[in-house]
Amino acid sequence: MSHYLVTGAAGFIGARTSEMLIAQGHTVVGVDNMNDAYDPRMKEYRLKKLQSLQGFEFVRDDISDKGILRRQSSITNRPFDGVINLAARAGVRFSVENPWVFLESNTMGTLNMLEVCRQFGCKKFVLASTSSIYGENPAYPTPETASSSEPLQPYAASKKGAEVLAHSYHHLYDIDVTVVRYFTVYGPAGRPDLAMFRFAQWIEEGLPIRINGDGNQSRGFTYIDDIARGTIAALKPLGYEIINLGGHEVITINGLVQLMEELTGKKANVQYGPPNLADMFMNHADVSKARAALGWNPQVNLREGIGNLIEWYKKEREWAKDVLTP
Repeated sequence: MSHYLVTGAAGFIGARTSEMLIAQGHTVVGVDNMNDAYDPRMKEYRLKKLQSLQGFEFVRDDISDKGILRRQSSITNRPFDGVINLAARAGVRFSVENPWVFLESNTMGTLNMLEVCRQFGCKKFVLASTSSIYGENPAYPTPETASSSEPLQPYAASKKGAEVLAHSYHHLYDIDVTVVRYFTVYGPAGRPDLAMFRFAQWIEEGLPIRINGDGNQSRGFTYIDDIARGTIAALKPLGYEIINLGGHEVITINGLVQLMEELTGKKANVQYGPPNLADMFMNHADVSKARAALGWNPQVNLREGIGNLIEWYKKEREWAKDVLTP
């Protein structure tokens, strides 16, 4: 049994990763500031489930605040076998409007969690990064060797800063670091600011589906359980490695709408708008390194995963129908 710190524990990936760690017999200290980056009801729902599990302890705090290193809490009173840093401000579009909060959470927050490792003797650090870091027109499927030095949005730039800070701590303090670059993640209780949840809600509730651009842009979607399994696998000692997770099934946004129409049995009312310059036109991961280094293979196909999301939405519809989808 190991003892882990998971930041962003009430987030989409953080909550599922914490659940899986506890199911494997580990203990988890989860930290989250429960911010309102998206409708807080979703985070409260996830946190309530986690707090019902034996082996989970919650700390409400902000990893971007340096004071977290001085405050007496479960973060500072016992060494961790690993820190999984999933706390982040996400979203390429909002990062254009308020880049400062992204730098604070994603870069400064990572620095503070690296300091948790340095000051309290933890030798393993897993950092969540993003496919957005690859910039414009990389090779497809995109390998980890593609350039990450020309980010198109402050969100990706803040994650690049986090990655290089992690490398410096690996070099200086011999902290074993695995950077996992996530591609588009979906599933039950997912982020309501992303297409999957929004489309499920909008179709089920008979609301218009808003699409930026012509809908021919595509994404490599990966189911939440596959992403959480890959994140846990990344706890193994690797030195310093950057590994893609996800993006194994690529579909256009128009194709996604059609598939969700088929699975819900309802017709979508699609409304197209101008494209957003912060959006990438495509992402598609080369995950051969994840297979070789982590023994990771995605197991849930798109049809099954979307079916699970729709089933979850119907079960939780009483409150999920009111979740804000900006």
